[in-house]
Amino acid sequence: MFYKTQLKDHIRIPPHFFGLKLEDAMIERIKKKYGGYISKELGIVIDVSRLDKIGEGIIIPGDGASYYETEFEVIIFKPEMQEVVLGRIKDIADFGAFINIGPIDGMIHISQTMNDFVSFNKEKTLAGKESKKILKIGDKCRARIIATSYKDLSNPKLGLTMRQTGLGKLEWIEEQFGPKENKKTEKKVKKKRN
Repeated sequence: MFYKTQLKDHIRIPPHFFGLKLEDAMIERIKKKYGGYISKELGIVIDVSRLDKIGEGIIIPGDGASYYETEFEVIIFKPEMQEVVLGRIKDIADFGAFINIGPIDGMIHISQTMNDFVSFNKEKTLAGKESKKILKIGDKCRARIIATSYKDLSNPKLGLTMRQTGLGKLEWIEEQFGPKENKKTEKKVKKKRN
């Protein structure tokens, strides 16, 4: 889920930024510090959306830079357990599929791709034995987040499933429920993102 979050931090402005307007220098330094920042509590910082307050600056002897207590708003992506997400299949391996859901990729284990015996073939597709459903790179899919891991903060992991009703490749959902139902659900997901 995407959120706007208010943060407060002491931001260091090095001397070579002193020629810029303070607001411009501050935004640049906040983006450098927080751009792509990942934590379990906060999620993944996408961008700085607003600079709200800059306190009085102080200079620490021996440093030369000025420090400002600053309040600002960032846009973050924080994956929530059981959240339904839309994405596109980025890669397929013999153990499952990788799906891009925006700022991060998730992994769908082969056993979680469909309610069928699934096999992998050399063309990098996953195929259901009885249903004859095919999952390939580039397919748009709807999945549910069932696991998150921030063990390696530089590469958080998301586990996903597509085995529940209303999940899977969008064409499969249309076959099951009709195109009207699929469009309604897509609109709901887009509204939640905005």
